Amino acid sequence: MATKSKKNTAGFDADVIIVGAGPVGLTIANTLGVAGVPALVIEKLDKIIDYPRAIGIDDESLRTLQTAGLVDQVQAHITPDHWMRFYTASGKCFASIEPRTDEFGWSRRNAFIQPQVDEILYQGLQRFQDTQVMFGQSVTGITQDAEGVTLTLEDSQGQPRTLRARYVVACDGGNSFIRRALDVPFEGRTKPNQWIVVDVRNDPLGTPHIDMHCDPERPYVSAALPHGIRRFEFMVMPGETEEELSKPENLAKLMRKVVADPDQVDYIRKRVYTHNARLATTFRVDRVLLAGDAAHIMPVWQGQGYNSGMRDASNLAWKLAWVAKGLAGSALLDTYGDERRDHARSMIHLSEVAGDIFAPESHTAAKVRDTLMLALNALPPVKQYFAEMRFKPMPRYERGVVVLPEKGESQPLLGGLLQRSGDHPLGRLLGLMAEKKESPLGRLLNGFEAPLETPVGRMFIQPRVTTEAGDTVRLDDVIGLNFAILAWGTDPTFNLSPEARAFWDRLGAKFITAKPQVQMAHKGEPGDARAGVITLGDAQGRLKEWFGKQTKSIVFLRPDRFVAALCSPQEVSAVTAALARKLATPLEA
Repeated sequence: MATKSKKNTAGFDADVIIVGAGPVGLTIANTLGVAGVPALVIEKLDKIIDYPRAIGIDDESLRTLQTAGLVDQVQAHITPDHWMRFYTASGKCFASIEPRTDEFGWSRRNAFIQPQVDEILYQGLQRFQDTQVMFGQSVTGITQDAEGVTLTLEDSQGQPRTLRARYVVACDGGNSFIRRALDVPFEGRTKPNQWIVVDVRNDPLGTPHIDMHCDPERPYVSAALPHGIRRFEFMVMPGETEEELSKPENLAKLMRKVVADPDQVDYIRKRVYTHNARLATTFRVDRVLLAGDAAHIMPVWQGQGYNSGMRDASNLAWKLAWVAKGLAGSALLDTYGDERRDHARSMIHLSEVAGDIFAPESHTAAKVRDTLMLALNALPPVKQYFAEMRFKPMPRYERGVVVLPEKGESQPLLGGLLQRSGDHPLGRLLGLMAEKKESPLGRLLNGFEAPLETPVGRMFIQPRVTTEAGDTVRLDDVIGLNFAILAWGTDPTFNLSPEARAFWDRLGAKFITAKPQVQMAHKGEPGDARAGVITLGDAQGRLKEWFGKQTKSIVFLRPDRFVAALCSPQEVSAVTAALARKLATPLEA
């Protein structure tokens, strides 16, 4: 989308004000900028945070950065294919997560240096003339009416000011002032134990990947990061304090577990933190949206806190842009919480289960875990299940901007009971497995039900494709921040009514015909190509494989690359009308 939102004439300082210049807020601002919607970012600190926090970025987040036009710069600060291995106290590996697939265009697990990526996001805003960042501004009050939101701010010298926007996005962290001011409950729990993080330069070990040492005496983590950085994390035992552990002699005792000479370690920082698992009861209050840690926080064990926030940014930014540009009704923003909240809850559960497996509450539980996991790891299907990260709940939207095929699905019995089995680690683990309904174990736990398989509501693949100019690129680079109607081997516009075609043209959608790579040499007869239809070659054969699993040949892709609908060529106009209703906008202008 290249056009900008209409200039405000009602006294607004911005269409969208984003509170918080962390990765989520900066990503939303960059994506809005790509869409032509200026944003104002408010940050209480004097600059963006320059020390490491998150250390893992996944393929979905990299795809989000690709849409924002910044992924090429980010590549210099990641380690692709970053594996995670779990060890018993005796040094035996009982689980190894080694994903090697790239169905979304990027490696599934990657280590990264967050401050360097945050700086890229911040500098990326320089591309947009009307997008600004204001540092040293704390929000002290918020009110809203039918037309917009008013923020009261105070700078570092105590000087007040007010700003007004049509919409506000709260990305102001787990202790969000805005969430508390709106009286949105933040439900969940805090783990009783704490951990001390030690980041060092000039990696004293030099080995790749992440090692999770599940020693009940003191569990610890050793994680290799880009540019010679390494992170160590040690559990804080009862009676220990951050002040005591940070003393050189006590820190040396901790580090002696992992390095030969603690006195030769080049420290960056040391910090104690607590694991929280909390979820806001709603992600929207009228014209205010919650995102990132302001909406949900989760333990670090699967590296999903950062990545869940980036999923929020990907889901919300295009919807805000469409509403701000008058291309969709404000009801579209309700779908943000409808789509994101359930998946955020699933990721919280996954992180809690991973933490319980890594650091059980007793030596006896640790022995049971070691025996069980070593036995399961001997079974190739189970080993593959963990290695390929099949346990990770992928977003699957059954509400929101999706047109699902009709189905009649009964309530699962055993799987539902397991998911309500309380806080017992085994019950939560089985509950997570039950959520994976398409797997054999998931069908077993759900009473042998075979739910209707549909790609609608799931993220679409991102293979490499060949353009008519002969360039081989990733699919998203062709589509950009737009809807796409992608057909296999046929013209997706052939059966479009004039009203449906005008609707998609108004939204800036891309019409794409994909075909086998070898057919790109055939240019056809003059007049064969229809106006505005892009032809792509299936460079890797993945699009043919994907469509070969479906009964329909035309897929509607959202700007965040989730499948909005699937249909046959003769159904495109009817599906267009259904999606127009989902977007809260009329089919005809």
